[in-house]
Amino acid sequence: MKKQEIITRFIKQARIENYSEATVKNYASALKLFLQYVSKLQANKISDDDIQNYLYYCTQEKKYSFSSMKQVLVIIRFLYDKVFHQAIPKVLDIKLRKPIYLPTVLSAKDISKLLSVTSNLKHKTILLLIYSGGLRLGELLNLKTGDIDSETMKIHVRQAKGKKDRYIMLSENVLTMLRAYYEKYKPQDFLIEGRKGGKYSPTSVQSVFKTALKKSGIKKAVTVHSLRHSFATHLLDEGTDIRYIQELLGHKRLETTQIYTHVSSHSINKIKSPADNLNL
Repeated sequence: MKKQEIITRFIKQARIENYSEATVKNYASALKLFLQYVSKLQANKISDDDIQNYLYYCTQEKKYSFSSMKQVLVIIRFLYDKVFHQAIPKVLDIKLRKPIYLPTVLSAKDISKLLSVTSNLKHKTILLLIYSGGLRLGELLNLKTGDIDSETMKIHVRQAKGKKDRYIMLSENVLTMLRAYYEKYKPQDFLIEGRKGGKYSPTSVQSVFKTALKKSGIKKAVTVHSLRHSFATHLLDEGTDIRYIQELLGHKRLETTQIYTHVSSHSINKIKSPADNLNL
C-alpha cells in the first residue's frame, strides 16, 4: 500500500467514526510524519523495533510533549487496527507518565489591565468573551450571532471539543459590550468576523492578546488560553462548586478540572503557615 493510499484510507475511516475535522487534520499530519520516518520500509514489514525507534526519536530528538506522544500512540494504533486490519503491535502497549504542570493564572486585576489598555472595541470584546465564559480559542471563533441569547442570558457553544454542545453564562458586562460591538461592526454570520467577513483567524486573536499583554506591562508567561484558566480559577476562588465549573468548561472528566484546586487561593489561603506562629 502506497503512502498516499494509507493516508487516504486513514482519513476516510476517521471521518466514518465521526472524528472532528480538526482531529482528522491533526491525526493525518502526525501520520505523515510517521510514514515519512519509515518510508524506506514496506508497511507490512515495519517491525516492533522500528516503531520503538520512532517513539524514541519523538521523545529524545523531537522533544515531543506528553499530549503529542499520546497522539503518536493513538494514530499508530488506529493505523494498524482500522487501516491495516492487523493486531496492534505490543510495543504500543505502554502507559505514558503524565507530567503535572500548573496553569499560569492572571489575577482579576491583570484581566482589568488587559481590557483597559485595549481601545479597539472588537479586540476588547474578544478578550472579555474568552475570559467571561472560559472559552477555548476555537470555540470563540466558531460562535455565530444566533448563539447569544440575551433573554436567558446564555451563550450556546456548539460542537466544541469532543463534538459536544454546552451552554455558558452571558455576563451583563459582556452583553453591554456586545450591543456596542453589534452597532459598530454589524456581524452577519460569525459573531467575530474578519474585515472581509467570515471567521476571524486564530493568529489575529493571539496577536490581540500579545499586544494587550505588552501594553499592560504584565510579565507573566501567559497565552490566550490563560484567560480560560483564569476564568476557572476565579470561579473556584469565589466558592463555585467544582462540578459546575467542569460543566462550564466542557471537561469530560472531573480530574481535568481539579487541576485548578492547586492554583486557587480559595483553598490555599485557608491554610495558615506555621511561620505565622513565630515571634519575630
